[in-house]
Amino acid sequence: MRYSFKNDYSEGAHPRIIEALLKYNMSQEAGYGEDQFSKQAKNLIRNKINNPEASIFFLSGGTQTNLICISALLRPHEAVISAKTGHIVTNETGAIEAVGHKILEKETKDGKLKVEHIEAILNNHQLRPHVVKPRLVYISNATELGSLYNREELKRLYEYCNQKNLILFMDGARLGQALLSSDLSWEDCAQFTHTFYIGGTKNGALLGEALVFNSTRYSEDFDYILKQKGALLAKGRILGLQFLELFQDDLYIELARKAKEYAELIQEALIKKGIDFLSPTESNQIFPILNHHQIKKLEEKFEFYVWKNIDENRSAIRLITSWATQETEVKKLISLIEEF
Repeated sequence: MRYSFKNDYSEGAHPRIIEALLKYNMSQEAGYGEDQFSKQAKNLIRNKINNPEASIFFLSGGTQTNLICISALLRPHEAVISAKTGHIVTNETGAIEAVGHKILEKETKDGKLKVEHIEAILNNHQLRPHVVKPRLVYISNATELGSLYNREELKRLYEYCNQKNLILFMDGARLGQALLSSDLSWEDCAQFTHTFYIGGTKNGALLGEALVFNSTRYSEDFDYILKQKGALLAKGRILGLQFLELFQDDLYIELARKAKEYAELIQEALIKKGIDFLSPTESNQIFPILNHHQIKKLEEKFEFYVWKNIDENRSAIRLITSWATQETEVKKLISLIEEF
């Protein structure tokens, strides 16, 4: 059986989370997120981001979180601005468009939106009321290309969005990587976005994301919407308990660090062999450009995505490490790379 570097959610959950779920399995708890674990987890997150007023909701997955949050924040005629490589554009089966909101895409070199990208879209949507109204800016940190927004970049986007009456929403499916590898802090996430989510699915949880509204201005009646969309779990304790475990003693960052360190080892081996990359990456995602012989050699032992065709002889592949990646498999992969 080939070892997988396809994604960072191939395994179940960190053992501490499984142990906690077993430990409290038979305890009776209130439903729909009113259990003690969910309440404690939310307070831990509020303390971590230094925002006691934050409204926090637990959802089961990233696409569900993006869809419900974005559709709740927009009126029917309003649209989303996103990088062309954004997850809502490329990997969510048109979910945002399916509920009536156009995504206004912008080509970027590294998957990151800049103020000038947003400004160009706003300038092209001035013919009121004949065009959709850009209203929400969607970014992900880390991006789909493994790049990161640092503190100054996020602050600049946030300030511009405030000037233009736009909502800044940050997809944090791999937020642990962003916090590890840049000068961004938990407090910055709360201070320089209107809403963001903390990804658990790709960082040690069995499932689950924590959606954070930094102001009650944007979270009003969201509990109604969550229920109406079928996302308010009766057994909300399952999500709350996992985030309680992840945030009790910085387990969340510890798990992201392991994935990051293994990715760096693989990247260093590729650099030593003179391998080029599709884009610079600072997270647990690596996009080396290999020839077809090299790809075939790696495919004999490992699973990964062939991400993008470069020319008739080369393609970029995507390698992803996780909190559960085995050191022995990393060493095997590096040994094959050294044979290139």
